[in-house]
Amino acid sequence: MTHTPQGDDAQNPSQQQGEMPLVEHLLELRSRLLKMVLAVLVCFAVIYPFANELYLWVSEPLRSLLPVGQMMIATDVTAPFFAPLKLALVAAVFTAIPVILYQLWSFVAPGLYAHEKRLAFPLLATSVVLFYLGAVFAYFVVFPLVFGFFTAIGPEGIVELPDISSYLNFVLKMFFAFGVAFEIPIATILLILTGATTPASLAAKRPYVVVACFIIGMLLTPPDIISQTLLAVPMWLLFELGIVFGRLVARNRTADGDELAE
Repeated sequence: MTHTPQGDDAQNPSQQQGEMPLVEHLLELRSRLLKMVLAVLVCFAVIYPFANELYLWVSEPLRSLLPVGQMMIATDVTAPFFAPLKLALVAAVFTAIPVILYQLWSFVAPGLYAHEKRLAFPLLATSVVLFYLGAVFAYFVVFPLVFGFFTAIGPEGIVELPDISSYLNFVLKMFFAFGVAFEIPIATILLILTGATTPASLAAKRPYVVVACFIIGMLLTPPDIISQTLLAVPMWLLFELGIVFGRLVARNRTADGDELAE
């Protein structure tokens, strides 16, 4: 005999507590957005005094490979000021990501079912960790190999004097590309949770996914096989990891459904 679900799972929490007026929703959203902006500003205020040192640290993978006597240059008169400033602002947003995501979570959590809350928060926390891991992988693994490749293939007699603004734009693009790429397991699990696909269906599409990973690697990285491969291979492995965890999630959902039907 099938029983009607009881407790928090029986109906949406917003239905239990009454619908919140639109104005209250907007006020709540404004409050959350202000807290996000405040978190970024606080992080920026802490980081900006060390902006030059931070830029030196970020540029170390390239500067360490330049020949003795060669250095980075600024082709724009404002670049020595704006390049570290831009890096400090991006680093502030990067540092404040946990606070930003927590505020988003706090805004949507009251409208979630209890079982959705149990899954949403771990996925949220894991997505933050994976994004950071992607950036760390880019800095410590990808940058030394990519810059080593670029500095070694130049024609003889050409002096390499990288521009600080161009370098910053390049590394920020790489940080973002690898940070997003490392979110693939989360995206895979969400697709399975929403019923958009199944682990078996994703596994059957593996050859297409591998090709897509290399195409994405080609579009998001410089035109060399090393950086393309260093992005494509982790993307494929993370896709496989997402399938593994997706199977576990699907199995748990099936077990929960069987318990409710008893």
